[in-house]
Order: sequence, then C-alpha cells, then structure tokens
Amino acid sequence: MLPIVAAEIVEEWVIERKDKPSNSLQTRRLVSATAEKMRELVLSRPPDTMIGSLPEVAKNLEVGTVTVQQAARVLEHEGLLAVRRGPGGGYFGTRPDALVLERALATYLRARRADNYEALEMMTLLDCELMPAAAQCGDAEQLNELRSLKARVDHCVVGEERVAFEDDLHAILFKMVNRPLIELLAQVSMRFYRSRPIPQIFDDEDGIRAWRQWRHQVIDAILAQDPQRARFEAKRHRDHLLRRVAEKSRSDRPTNQ
Repeated sequence: MLPIVAAEIVEEWVIERKDKPSNSLQTRRLVSATAEKMRELVLSRPPDTMIGSLPEVAKNLEVGTVTVQQAARVLEHEGLLAVRRGPGGGYFGTRPDALVLERALATYLRARRADNYEALEMMTLLDCELMPAAAQCGDAEQLNELRSLKARVDHCVVGEERVAFEDDLHAILFKMVNRPLIELLAQVSMRFYRSRPIPQIFDDEDGIRAWRQWRHQVIDAILAQDPQRARFEAKRHRDHLLRRVAEKSRSDRPTNQ
C-alpha cells in the first residue's frame, strides 16, 4: 500500500489529468460543466453557506483544482460565489445583487446607444403581463395599499410627481406578483429611461389627462380582480403611448431644407 502522502499525490495527479483535454473547446466545456455543478451546489443551499475548500470541491466534483478555480471565477462574476481566504476559508455561496444587475444592464444599453424611447416601450410591454397578473392577487393588505395609491393620481401634476407615482405603483405590483424576470427587466427599463434627458411623452394638458384616466382605469381593473380588463387597459395604454412616440419622432425629425 502506498504511504498516505504518496497516495494523495497520486490521487491529485489522476484528478488533474482530467483537466487536460486535447483542445481548448474541451477545456471550455469542462469548465462550463464544473461551473454548472458548482452553481447547483450554491443554489441548493442557503446564502453564505460554505460549499467547501478548493481541494474539497475539486475532489467532490472529480476535477482538478485549476478547473475549479476557473469555474469559481465564472460564479464570482455572476454574484453566486465569494472566496474567503485564511483559516476557515473556502468557497461560500452568495446571491446576485439585483441593484447591481439593474445598473449594469442600464449601462450596457447606454453603451449600445439604445433608442431613447426603447425602454419606455419595453416598460409598457411588460405592463401588459404585469397588470393582469396583479389582478389575480387577493392579498387584502396589498389591495388596500394600491387603493390608497390611486387617491394620488389626480394630484400628480408635474413630471417628477408622475415618475414617483410610477415607482410606487410598480413597487406594489412587484409585491403582488412573483415574476422575477419581469421585475428585473422593468427595473432596468425604468432606470435606463430616467438616465437620459428625454422629454416627457404626457407633458401637455391632454397628455396629463390621458395619463390620469389610464391609471384610474387600470388600477380599478386590478382592484376589481379582473385580469382580462387589466390586460385590455394595459394594451390600450401601450398603443396610445406608441402613437405618441411615433408622433414625437416625426415632429423631432429635421426637415429637408
């Protein structure tokens, strides 16, 4: 029988050989597969739980330490892993920060020079799913909160007040509906829209009146717990908004001299 130290060296050498596929494509596949296994380990446990030290994770997953280190970097970028060094250190599972994701995606849209009103169009598209879903919520506390918010509609005059109202409205809707992807996309869209000096769509007297009317109608549909009506109102508002965006784009387009 080999001495214990020698046996550990042989075991490590056998595992490390699994890190040496014949080409870079196989290497990427191995790292990707290892990252997915580590991802499952992290998500199957509460946040801030240690999934093991570097040697332990490598042994458990039957890959080498180099592969684990590469996979760990992937998870760190995803916000799923933290590396703690020293006694008691190792790999600890974490959770992505939604605010960081929102900022990163909003910055990405700015870097890609997304259309000024694209985020606004996306927000209203998401509302076509969010509003009818909220109409299926029967939580009395959240419905009362929405009812209290409705009382503010007619007091929103300037753009800043309407933006604050939209923030509060969506905060309630996100509590009424467990749709994480829709929430993330909506938050990103709202953050990007506010980051640009874009003229308000509902800035004239007729626009403000239309905005107030629509908010009353869609909130009434949600409070009545009528998903079909809520979807209708959300889509009607979106169609109205897209017409206004198209009109504004035409009016802002320079005329040929």
